[in-house]
Amino acid sequence: MLFTDTHTHLYADEFSPDSDLLISEAKAKGVQRFFLPNIDSTSVDGLTQLAEKYPSNCFPMMGLHPCSVKENWQEELSLIEKLLGQHKYVAVGEIGMDLFWDKTFEKEQEIVFKRQVELANQYNLPLSIHSRDSFEEIYQILLSTKKEMPCGVFHCFTGNIEQAKRAIDLGFYLGIGGVVTFKNSGLDKVIAEIPLQHLVLETDAPYLAPVPFRGKRNLPVYIIKVAEKIAEIKNISLEEVAMVTTENSKLIFGV
Repeated sequence: MLFTDTHTHLYADEFSPDSDLLISEAKAKGVQRFFLPNIDSTSVDGLTQLAEKYPSNCFPMMGLHPCSVKENWQEELSLIEKLLGQHKYVAVGEIGMDLFWDKTFEKEQEIVFKRQVELANQYNLPLSIHSRDSFEEIYQILLSTKKEMPCGVFHCFTGNIEQAKRAIDLGFYLGIGGVVTFKNSGLDKVIAEIPLQHLVLETDAPYLAPVPFRGKRNLPVYIIKVAEKIAEIKNISLEEVAMVTTENSKLIFGV
């Protein structure tokens, strides 16, 4: 079986002591493909180094995370624009809006998101969208600033069935991670109604570890727990989940 993690921060400080070991252990279990979303200027070097070290396994994205849109957003966005023009990436991400923690820079988040959608269209790249407490805002932006194919992924999707269908109708896939294993998330009911052809797997490591590891550091190999839960929900084999979601990732990212 070949598993693909479409969203993991393996370059993060939380993995600095043992990232090589964790990648090796994951590969031994069939987790062979890791897509690395950027955060901001502070994460570029670590992300780049890991992707260069594992060019057949780790695939870099470039983008400005909405939680990093602060007073210096123009400077940060300029760096993203520069890097996208200089280097090869598989997606523009992690981008979007986050209205859960702080709405101080909501307008700036909108501006930055729109610009990065334009950049993705310019370079013919998909998006990795962060949409915490902001699905409706992002949906409206995507209606006005249309994402051309390939569209990308609504990362860490936790919305309802109606939102899921609207995202799919726009051409996007749904990134499903550890939240689907949480007892009262309600995501299992949504996944039950969405064909596997519209889903991809992700960990968002080191965050959002699945049950029974909830609250601990999320590891690359835990993507299998997410796949097992989806197989259970849909009453299909783990092999089918691995195969279809990996093929979906190839369609999205072109690698």
